[in-house]
Amino acid sequence: MTARTRGWGRGPRLALIAPLLAAWVFQAAPAQAAPADDIRVNEVVTTGSVPDSVELYNKGTASVDVSGWILKDDDDDGSRYKVPAGTTLAPGGFRAFDVHGSFGLGSADKARLYLPDGTTLVDGFSWTGHSAPSWSRCPDGSGTFGTAELTLGGPNACGGPGGGTPGAVAWPGGGQVATADGSNVFGEDLSGLRQEGGVLWAAQNSGRLWRLVKDGSGWKPDTANGWSKGKTLRFPSGNGSPDSEGVTLTGAGSAGGVYVASERNGDASGTSRLSVLRYDTAGTAGTLTAAKEWNLTSGLPSVGANLGFEGITWVPDAALTGAGFKDASTGAAYDPARYGAHTGGVFFLGVEGTATVYGYVLADSGASTRIATVGSGMGGVMEVQWEPGAERLWVVCDDTCGGQHRTFRVNASGVFAVTAVLDRPSGMSDLNNEGFSVSGAEECVGGAKPVYWSDDGNTGGHALRRGTLSC
Repeated sequence: MTARTRGWGRGPRLALIAPLLAAWVFQAAPAQAAPADDIRVNEVVTTGSVPDSVELYNKGTASVDVSGWILKDDDDDGSRYKVPAGTTLAPGGFRAFDVHGSFGLGSADKARLYLPDGTTLVDGFSWTGHSAPSWSRCPDGSGTFGTAELTLGGPNACGGPGGGTPGAVAWPGGGQVATADGSNVFGEDLSGLRQEGGVLWAAQNSGRLWRLVKDGSGWKPDTANGWSKGKTLRFPSGNGSPDSEGVTLTGAGSAGGVYVASERNGDASGTSRLSVLRYDTAGTAGTLTAAKEWNLTSGLPSVGANLGFEGITWVPDAALTGAGFKDASTGAAYDPARYGAHTGGVFFLGVEGTATVYGYVLADSGASTRIATVGSGMGGVMEVQWEPGAERLWVVCDDTCGGQHRTFRVNASGVFAVTAVLDRPSGMSDLNNEGFSVSGAEECVGGAKPVYWSDDGNTGGHALRRGTLSC
C-alpha cells in the first residue's frame, strides 16, 4: 500500500473534559440479523494526534463485507463517510476509518453506522465530551464505552490511558532502533523484505526489486550486475508494472527464483490482481520479466485494488508435516505428495483488506490450491515472515495497529494459532512499516540477532530500520 498523508489541518479543539463528563451508548434498535449484527462501532477518536476516526469490529464468527456501509455523525442531513469497496472484516477483525474529510466529530456528537442504504441503522455511540484520547468499548464489541488509550486497528486498552494492548507484551529484544540505510536512497513505498545471508531483498510498490548488501550495520544497493537503482519488474507478457508488496525465497534460495507478491498492475491500478510472480534474478539486465505468474484473485475474497497482497513467505513442507499441520482443503493431515511437483513448501500470503493470511501450494504447472486461512486478529496484515529456527510465523501490522506484531505456531489441532502479541520496540515511532525481516541464527551475538523493518513513508528520509530480537 502506498504511503499515507499524515496531516489533516484541524483547528484548535476544546479542552479535554471527557473524564469529567458522562458518555452514553446510543442504543440502536436491532435492524439486521447476523452478520450485520456482528459489526460494532468499537472505538471513536475525536481529538489528539490522529484525525477524527471511527473503528469497526467484527464480533462474529464469519467474515463480513462492509463495502459501501455508511458512517455518519449526529447530522441526519449532512455529510457521510462511505466505507471503500472491497473492505471485509474477518472474525475478530478491527478496521479504523479516518472520517475527518467527510465530517468532524465534536465534543458532543455521535458516530453511527448504517447499511449501504444509508437508513438502516446497525450500531452507534454518543458522547458529551471529547475523547481522552479514545472512547473505547470494553470488552471489544460488547461492552460499554469509556476513556482509554488510543488503539485504532487493534484490541481496546480497557485499563484506561497507558494500560497497553490487552494480552500484548513488550518487544522481546532491545528497545533501541536505528536507521539502516543512507539518506533518501529509496524514497517512499519500500515494502516487503527477505534476508538471504549477506543479501537483503526488498520489494518496492512501483514495480521494483532491490538487491541490497551489507553496509556496516545497515544495507545499501548492490552496485554489481545492474542492481544499483533496483530492477524494474514486468508481468510474464513483458508488460505492466506489478505493485510489488512482498518478497520471499524458497529452500533453493534466490538461485531458485525470487517470488514477489503483487496486489495489482500499476498500469490498471483500479483493478485487483492478486498474484505471485517468480523472477530469475541472474544476469545484468535492468528489467526482469516474470517467468511464471500464479493469479490467485478469483479464489480470494474481493478487496479494494490497493488492499490486496502485502506480504509473502514460504514455509517448508517438512516444517508443516513435522508440526502436524492440517490441510484445510481436505480436512486431513497435510500431504505434500498430493500436489505433485511444487516448490517443496507452502506460500503464506497476507491480505491487507481482510487482515487474513492465506496458505497456498503453488504447483510448478501453474495450478494453485488454498490449504489454510489464518485470521490475524489485527486491523490489517502488512507483512508475513517465517522464522525457521523458532518454527514460527510472524504476522505484522503497520501504524494501523500501532506497529503490533503477532507470532503463530501450528497447534494441537493442526492449525496456526497465536502464540504471542507483541508491541513494537519502545524506541521506534509508530511508523508505516510494511516490511519485516528476521536474521538467521548464525547472526546471534550475545543472545540477540538483528531484525529489520521497511517504512513505506520513508520517514525522515530513511526507509530501513534495524533492531534486535532475543535469540
